[in-house]
Amino acid sequence: MSDRNPSQASNGVPVENLRVVGVTRLVSPAQIKEQLPASPAQLALVSKTRAAARAILAGEDPRMLVIAGPCSIHDPASALEYAGCLAELAREVEDRYLLVMRVYFEKPRTTTGWKGLINDPDLDESCNVAKGISTARRLLLDILELGLPAATEFLDPIIPQYTADLVGWAAIGARTTESQTHREMASGLSMPVGFKNATDGSFQTAIDAMKSARTPHSFLGIDRDGATSIVKTAGNPDTHVVLRGGRNGPNYSPADVQKANDALAKAGLPGGIMVDCSHSNSGKDPLRQPEVWKSILEQRAAGNNRLIGAMLESHLHFGSQPLPANPSKLQYGVSITDACMDWETTAALLRD
Repeated sequence: MSDRNPSQASNGVPVENLRVVGVTRLVSPAQIKEQLPASPAQLALVSKTRAAARAILAGEDPRMLVIAGPCSIHDPASALEYAGCLAELAREVEDRYLLVMRVYFEKPRTTTGWKGLINDPDLDESCNVAKGISTARRLLLDILELGLPAATEFLDPIIPQYTADLVGWAAIGARTTESQTHREMASGLSMPVGFKNATDGSFQTAIDAMKSARTPHSFLGIDRDGATSIVKTAGNPDTHVVLRGGRNGPNYSPADVQKANDALAKAGLPGGIMVDCSHSNSGKDPLRQPEVWKSILEQRAAGNNRLIGAMLESHLHFGSQPLPANPSKLQYGVSITDACMDWETTAALLRD
């Protein structure tokens, strides 16, 4: 039997991992959950939030599902301060809205850029993913401790094993809605999932994703101990479309919402539709998010109860800022990705 390295050609030249410069093992999902466990009360809040979101999707709860928070989380301290404000407001408006904090730790990039707190928690391209996972889980626990549920976008298919038990609602983004990997992942997630329309504005991609995610799948993943495994899912019936606009402009008008609803009906799918008030629906201008919000409320008042929710990009302070070479120079409570509304504007919208 030959003892030759199978990753080398006969001339001794390696053929594998030629461009890999490092591999670091992570703690397993089971280990991180032992280090940072959720209390029964925190898990009960997650379960209650998921049930309420399902009831809204089914038309059994007349409230709107509202996902509000920073475009991305880069500073746990400012995120937790925002969460404290939102938790108080959530109790104030709970008869009208199921208010869930947007807690996005992963950022898909069109080309390059900061990939989010899990990938690069120190904001310096050191990419300490182990620290990022721990920081993200700790922040989710802190938010739940305030009595406020959390929502996130899942990008890397491994990450849900580390954090999904703390998430009440999840999104699949415009750049990944067409991905088979993400459709398979969504089919096994335990919470309701919103699929955003494609970046070109087409919502057929999101409808196709819903159909795929609602069916069983088998795919490669990891188990609680971090071992590579075959994951078999039952399918996720709690899925819906999120309209976020596209290259041709916004798609939140009554006509656009009706087209999406008709397409869902034609596909034999439930008609729950959420509108993202940011991104292409507002031209990434936070000053225009209130216009989109106002249209949603007007459509609801006109009887469109299949318009079940909205997303708002909001932080403590208005606007955005570039990520400097020295992260200590960052302005507190201001987004480093898409520009956000300030807290005062957000609170006024939700109290209106």
